[in-house]
Amino acid sequence: MPLSEFPQPAEEPTGDQLPEIRVAPPGPASKSALGRLERVECPAFGHRRSARETLSGADMAPIVLASGKGSNVFDLDGNRYVDLAAGFGSVLLGHGAPAVTRAIEAQTDRMIQALGDVYAADIKVGLLERLSSLHPAGSAQVILGQSGGDAVTAALKTAALATGKPGVVAFEGAYHGLGYGPLAACGLRESYRAPFAEQLNPHVTFAPYPATEADLDRALGAVEKALAAGNVGAVLVEPILGRGGVVVPPDAFLKSLVELAHRHGALVIADEVWTGLGRSGAMVRSSAVGAAVDILCLGKGLGGGLPISACLAPESIMAAWTRGAEVIHTSTHAGAPLACAAAIAVLDSLRFRQTVPKAREAGNRTKEYLRALLQGVAGVVEVRGEGLMLGIALESGDLALRAMRRMLEAGYIVLTGGQKGEVITWTPPLTIAEEQLTAASNALKEALSA
Repeated sequence: MPLSEFPQPAEEPTGDQLPEIRVAPPGPASKSALGRLERVECPAFGHRRSARETLSGADMAPIVLASGKGSNVFDLDGNRYVDLAAGFGSVLLGHGAPAVTRAIEAQTDRMIQALGDVYAADIKVGLLERLSSLHPAGSAQVILGQSGGDAVTAALKTAALATGKPGVVAFEGAYHGLGYGPLAACGLRESYRAPFAEQLNPHVTFAPYPATEADLDRALGAVEKALAAGNVGAVLVEPILGRGGVVVPPDAFLKSLVELAHRHGALVIADEVWTGLGRSGAMVRSSAVGAAVDILCLGKGLGGGLPISACLAPESIMAAWTRGAEVIHTSTHAGAPLACAAAIAVLDSLRFRQTVPKAREAGNRTKEYLRALLQGVAGVVEVRGEGLMLGIALESGDLALRAMRRMLEAGYIVLTGGQKGEVITWTPPLTIAEEQLTAASNALKEALSA
């Protein structure tokens, strides 16, 4: 069936509209496309859907998306949704953001692909200059990648070169990507690591991630015990535990962690792939809480929807890459001109349009509204988060899955997180209208009360 025959939006999308569900999702067009997809896609994802159906007792058949504008997305059946997931948090400025679209179009006319680290495009130079200033030291050197996991891999390599130590301290519930470097430090699911354990770094120790002041001493004590072994070159940490359930640690945690690591000759890698670039209410979350981390990883929203990431460290640390025999971290599409152009548009929009403080304020108002609205609702444990990185912790994963499904049926796209899948996560575009956030909050209460 040609795309032109699928239902189209009834009106010109503006991106700030409330849902319109014409056909109960998934409609016939989505079902047809899904059938084709399942015949050619790795079965891991269909298997996950089946497991979720068994757990929740709810239909988990997905919709298939056709287009997006601002904070709205449309499926193949013409249903309009409010997107509270935003490409796993990557569509920072909304779908089809004019600044990003214009930058991509302009760069397309100039050059789509250069020669990476041999003959770079001029647009890459401009991007690295902007990124350099985001490091807490005030300036840094940069390795570009194509995903958050790629940036973490570059950071782990940098730390190993700079310290000469293979050990890594990571945290329970943490997620840094599924490539072999970050996978060894993935504390979210043991099942992600187990089949590949013999191929992963054996020098990784996991410490508990502190959710409260009462947890702080236990967490830092576990880190210090691991550091005392003497072989740890990197402490890898998310300033807010993202996929692990939007867990906000005490403000003192990151600063104390940096001081502890430095006493033992280890470097601190801040995985700000999710928290960075305004998502958690600050351009760099670790800097906002006073933690002078050594290596900074950015990704997700950096490309406005295009794949690009960055690993930043001061010259004194990056100098470890210069040695007798050549050693580099690069790839064909690292620093691709289109992604660099999109990233510059994102960074400039965040800086000059006051996007970050506006998103922080909208997120904080929404968090307080959700807390008041859901107080006393059965199954709700806690509403937490910073900026527009919000988590609604529930009593169980099956309840979260049922709520996620009811939200979809009402026209709101949300995801689940947490180590047991018990947290509803919201990471909408930073430009989302507060009317959409309020309506989504009310819809969540209805979904949980059904």
